[in-house]
Formats: sequence, structure tokens, C-alpha cells
Amino acid sequence: MKVIVSPDSFKGSLTATQAAFEIAEGIKEIDPTIETVLLPVADGGEGTLEPLIIATNGKTVHLEVHDPIGRLVQVEYGVLGDGETCVIEMAKASGLTLLKEHEKNPLIASTFGTGELILHALDNGFRKFVVGLGGSATNDGGTGMLQALGMKFLNKDGSEIKPGADGLRDLVEIDATNFDKRIQNSHFILACDVDNPLVGPNGATAIFGPQKGVTPNLVEKLDQNLLNLANRIEDLTGISLHKQQGAGAAGGLGGAFIAFFPIELKPGIEVVMEAIDFFQQIVGADFIITGEGKSDLQTLSGKAPIGIANAAKTTGIPVILLSGFIEQASVSALSSYFYKLSSVADGTISQEESICNAAHYLRLRTKEMMQSILEK
Repeated sequence: MKVIVSPDSFKGSLTATQAAFEIAEGIKEIDPTIETVLLPVADGGEGTLEPLIIATNGKTVHLEVHDPIGRLVQVEYGVLGDGETCVIEMAKASGLTLLKEHEKNPLIASTFGTGELILHALDNGFRKFVVGLGGSATNDGGTGMLQALGMKFLNKDGSEIKPGADGLRDLVEIDATNFDKRIQNSHFILACDVDNPLVGPNGATAIFGPQKGVTPNLVEKLDQNLLNLANRIEDLTGISLHKQQGAGAAGGLGGAFIAFFPIELKPGIEVVMEAIDFFQQIVGADFIITGEGKSDLQTLSGKAPIGIANAAKTTGIPVILLSGFIEQASVSALSSYFYKLSSVADGTISQEESICNAAHYLRLRTKEMMQSILEK
């Protein structure tokens, strides 16, 4: 028997690679003759870098950049096994996980560090990029990133506006004279599962702002600030980001890429599966096991497990969903995509306990699940 082990990360407890290892170990404890192929995945957000580097035998490049509130932090980007393609997770430089709860402040949070990552890669000769847009702490419309790459955002006095979403209200002119010329000779694949526009009731601020610290009384103000940015970008480029799908990703960073970079927007899981040669790897498999920290109706909207299930449908290989927690109200909808559902927190242990002892319980639940399959 051949089993493909292809989970996403279990947020707050296990990386995708760690989860894949524990599932594989659980399988081997039941039957060491079962062949396991570990293909940890991600949906383009946080955690995308590691599976791609491991699967392609790539490497990481370490450097120092500015975090969302201007502190220097040690970060990394990846170079795939082809030696030509860079993988950049914007969350590494500009993500929520870099901030404590009281530090979340989209008024000042900037994507400058993401621009520094790209600049470093350009300086080292790279021209092919995969960029993961998930997990941002920012709402600056990508202006910080663009500033790091030479663009200027000016107020009525001709001075540069202050960083973050608050400064956008003072923007009257964009000066792209010194924007890095190498950008136009590069190619950027954006791993993005968000189709929200830049502004409006479904825009970056209204939908994603609250998790970054945008209070209800600030939503309208910051949306107006992004609207001002969108108007200035249209003045300069003729490109309207106002209702453009994907422009609202990562606090408007998606919009900056759409307006100023040669890009290709792709669902994150598709980008990852292409890079790890998923379809070739699963040939001859009897089962695929995927999973994530929590599965609910959002899983059906482009998350890694549903991407795996949809891909496997064309091959006829059954897919098992083994997640940390599966929302009861979502079981019926999820069941139509998966051969079997299994939850680590299944009622005998709490969700909290399953997170604290994730490796142990994931391995245990894998053993129970495999036992039931083999007994059939």
C-alpha cells in the first residue's frame, strides 16, 4: 500500500512538515510495510516557504529587514531547487506573527520589509518570484514595499508621507521615477486565495482590517485612505484597483503588485502543487491524507485540503481529511469532498489539549484511522 501524506500546517502547534512526519510515523506503527510519501503543502499564506524548499531541495537565504513597525528582524526567503526561483512570504517581514497583541497598529504598520526582501533577491540576480500574500499585519496598500524599491509617495509639500495606512490620507502624488527598473524584467507569481477588491464593503479594510487591529470606528477612515491611494495610482498608470479582484489581498499589497509588477495571480495551493510536482508524486497511491489545524466551511474556499481533494478527484485516489478540529456544522459539506473525516479533538480530548500535545494526538489519531481502514 502507498499513502501520500500531504497536510497543511496545524496553526499554533505543528508546521506542515512536522504534521506530515507525525502522520507517517503513526502509519508505520500500524504497518511498517506501508510506503509513505511525505508531501507537506501550504495554501500560499504563512508556512508556504518550508514545503517548497524541502520538496525541491532548495535553500534559504537569511537577511535583516524592517518589521511592520520598523524594528530590524532576521528573516529568510527561499530559493527553489532550480536555483532560479525565489519564494518570498510577505508574512516573514510584514506579518501579524511578528507583533504582540498590543503592537498591532495598521495606522503605522508598513510593508517596507517585504520590499527589502525583493530588493535583496534582485541584487542577487533573481528574476523569478513566487510571493505568498497571507498573514499580513498591514493596511498600507503596498506603499511600504514600493518605497523600498524606489517609489516615492508625496504630500502637498512634496515631502514623503509617513509609513502605514494613516499616511495615505496625505498622499497627493506618486513619483515612480526611481522605481527599480529590474522589476519589469522579472516575473512574479502571486500565491493568493483572496479575490477581494481594494476598497468598499468587501475590500481590504472592511474584511481583513479587524484581525490587524482596525477598530470599527477606523474602518471607514482607512478605507477612504486606500481609496485616495487607488485614485492616485489610477492617475499615474490608468489602472483602476478600486474593484479589481485580488487587489485587497494583504492589506492592499495585492493591488500594488497588480499596478506596478509583471504578475500572474494563482490560487496558493495550485502554486505549491506545481512546485512539488504533486501529480507525478501521487501516481500509484492508494490513499492521500491531508489536513489542517481547523476545518470548517472556510476550508472549501481555496484552503490546502480542498485543493488536494479537487486535484485527486481527477485521479480517483480517495482523500482522507485528518484535522486538529472539524467544525460539526461543516461535516456534511466537507463529507462530499473527502472519503473519510477524522478530527484530533474528537470529543474525548479538548481542542486546547489537542493543540498543546499536537504531535502525540495526531500520531494516535492516525493509528486509529489506519486501523479502521485496514480492517475493512
